[in-house]
Amino acid sequence: MTAELVRGQNHPLPETRLEIRVSAGHPVLAGATLGDEQGRVAGAEWIAHPGAPALPGVGVPGPAAADHRLAVDLDALPGAVHRVSVLLALTGGADRFGALAAPFVAVAGPDGTEIASYTLTGLDRESAVVALELYRRQGAWKVRAMGQGYEGGLAALLGDQGLERPADLAAAILATATPEAPDAPEADPSSTVPSRVPEPEHVPRAAPAAPPPTPVTGVGTGGPVDYSHPRRRTAPDPTPAPEPRQAPPVPVAGDASGWSMDERLYNQVWGMFEDLARTAAAYRSACDFAESRLDRELDETLTDYRARADGANDAARAAARARHDELVERAREVLDRDLAQLAAESEVVEPALPVAYARWDNPVWHSYRVPAEEPMAVRLGDLHLPERTDLRIPMLVRLPLERGLWVDSGRGHSEAAGLLDEVELRRLALDCAVAHAARLLAAHPAGGFTVHVVDPAGAGAAALAPLVETGAAAPPARGAAGVSAVLEQLTERVDLLQMALRGGAADALPPGLDAARQLLIVHDFPHGFDDRAVTRLRYLADEGPSVGVHLLMVAAREDAAAYGPLLDPLWRSLLRLTPVPDDHLADPWVGHAWSYEPPLLPPGSVILRQVLTQVAAARHGKQL
Repeated sequence: MTAELVRGQNHPLPETRLEIRVSAGHPVLAGATLGDEQGRVAGAEWIAHPGAPALPGVGVPGPAAADHRLAVDLDALPGAVHRVSVLLALTGGADRFGALAAPFVAVAGPDGTEIASYTLTGLDRESAVVALELYRRQGAWKVRAMGQGYEGGLAALLGDQGLERPADLAAAILATATPEAPDAPEADPSSTVPSRVPEPEHVPRAAPAAPPPTPVTGVGTGGPVDYSHPRRRTAPDPTPAPEPRQAPPVPVAGDASGWSMDERLYNQVWGMFEDLARTAAAYRSACDFAESRLDRELDETLTDYRARADGANDAARAAARARHDELVERAREVLDRDLAQLAAESEVVEPALPVAYARWDNPVWHSYRVPAEEPMAVRLGDLHLPERTDLRIPMLVRLPLERGLWVDSGRGHSEAAGLLDEVELRRLALDCAVAHAARLLAAHPAGGFTVHVVDPAGAGAAALAPLVETGAAAPPARGAAGVSAVLEQLTERVDLLQMALRGGAADALPPGLDAARQLLIVHDFPHGFDDRAVTRLRYLADEGPSVGVHLLMVAAREDAAAYGPLLDPLWRSLLRLTPVPDDHLADPWVGHAWSYEPPLLPPGSVILRQVLTQVAAARHGKQL
């Protein structure tokens, strides 16, 4: 039975030799790109198109046409290839897919039996599209319905896959896609351009050198949807099964690529985050499609007045609802299968996480030692979706921080915040900020991270006590004068470092300058801040991260309303976190609203003070 996919949905591939059929109703260029685990294409030599129709494991047809057949042999792909993207691009007269019939693509086995199909609906101004993706997941190949279009055409598509000079490359590829006129004279034998590129009869197996792996650069921050699995290792299944349906692989902690276990676990967590986003998107898309089809079919029954008398309308409506329920049920089965696999993976990954990635209740904190080097990331909370609230994905943020943090002590739109009074909410926000600062201190080597605190009215003394009493941070600055002195010190530091870096004179810095990264915790904002202090605060937020100076604001946005739009850039430049669960964060792939949960310590836990005591002792060269 053919699986009819919707955008974002995946389906296992029981065969490795495949034929991909394209029916567009209008001449299109068909091609394929070979990418690594992040979907990055190493160079133009890894693009199969009419001018270069044969790559290891992939063969594409000739010039632009309404129908195409692409041959794929997954076993013949180089080992570094983890994703095959099937692309379509308009050539000639048409300039957007929205004006044409929706393209149809299908994946068939060697005997011609269709495995999965997908109709690319919803396209409008796009002139190039990634139709399907064949990708490797823990040793098994799957197909995913993509339908990711690009208004910028083939150049934008190639640029999104990491290729250099995409405009020139796209122009060269499109030039090879023009079909030969039927009455064209016979080609000159001395010409170096073939008059017709023959459609491959088989997939060649001669493989050039594999493309180099792409280094980890963190998750994207927007742009076209990317369905890659960041740096997920794809070790072969030790128990291969010839049957089409295989048992899901047994999850293993660290089952991702990387130079160290910490890097592999980091990449695995991001892979889990992306997988959960994708499978939820596919389920929601399938349900939306089922609802829209049901509405359309019910409307059609109402317009057929002749069938009302004999009860045919009732039967048609019942059949439409049955089709709707069947599609939703199938989508739910796929969702439950994927969620169960991710839950099993989470159960083995969570206990294996190192200190910087672990929850506060993880036993690994009891054996904490100050690290010798900075880790890749720190955990700032947990994320989950409503499809399964008990499946929590660690929210890992790369180090060094690219921007500061804002712990919102306002009510916002959170239901949990509405259950607390204002004083309790502010206290909880400062507790979260202290926990974040403690984790950042614990993640850095001795003397590698310095924390400053501004508490103008002294209202946060109790919550700040673990930082101050252990010696991990200096006593907070009080009053307007204290605020001004700390901001002036950090502003001068940013100016000095920026001038030294721009002038290439890093060795000319003052000898007493603290080389550690700096974190400024600002509590009770805007109390104690005048206009000049606010200007300096915005300057630190904008320019500080580039030279290792970061902000951690603890404030409610409504309290700063008196400053009007002056503080909007500050608000937007910081990563907003909350002291209570809230659904204000979105992923960079499909834009789900994720529920964020702060990393609160277990009630009565003393682990925070124990860790901060070790941090302070290491800073002063003491042995515990």
